[in-house]
Amino acid sequence: MALYDTSSRPNKIEPSQSFIAITPHDTLELNKAIRAVYVGAAGDLVVNGADGVTVTFAAVPAGSVLPIKPTVILSTGTGASSIVGLL
Repeated sequence: MALYDTSSRPNKIEPSQSFIAITPHDTLELNKAIRAVYVGAAGDLVVNGADGVTVTFAAVPAGSVLPIKPTVILSTGTGASSIVGLL
């Protein structure tokens, strides 16, 4: 018997199957519900969570995968680049 029903939604421990390039913007919400954020080039990452709280992930190293589900990745204060959303 399977531990997780993967027929209706992705299993949280399965690898991502789709990806979106993310351009930070101060007001536009992400148009897809992402499961994690990949940061290709190091820097700060400023995000809004589902609760509307803004948080800065300071000095995120290049190649990092953050297990977060932001609704917005803000351009103001974000120095990280080559950002990819994992679906």
